[in-house]
Amino acid sequence: MSELDVDALVGTIVDFNRFFIRLPMREKLPFTTLSVIDTLASTGRPMRLSELTKTEQVTQPRLTQLIAQLERDGLVAREPDPRDRRATLIQLTEEGHRITRSRHQDRVDRLRPLVAQLTDEQRKALAGVLPALRHLTELADEPRPGTVDK
Repeated sequence: MSELDVDALVGTIVDFNRFFIRLPMREKLPFTTLSVIDTLASTGRPMRLSELTKTEQVTQPRLTQLIAQLERDGLVAREPDPRDRRATLIQLTEEGHRITRSRHQDRVDRLRPLVAQLTDEQRKALAGVLPALRHLTELADEPRPGTVDK
């Protein structure tokens, strides 16, 4: 078994991500908006503003403004936190979910013809790496020992 060149892996992921996040989309929204929507969609549950602040890497005042805008735009809704009535939970509306589904389909539609240009061997290699990449994502989402949970 050969050793994985983590530096090369990072470079490849960065290059792919640079291309992937810039794929033309029907839904034209600012990156921070899309990031919040994607975070809410991927967690599959309402989140507190403090949780979103940690994942979105923006200040709480900036995120508060963004959430207010997303609420006005009908993409998110606030609801009282049943565990703490002083707090609110942010959740996607049906329109927020629709945007997530639309953007996913746009990416599938734009990536499919590129994947078709790969050789059979390259497609098999790419398919073979998917479980490892999924597992890396899951590991990254887990709290690390000695740190405060996300």
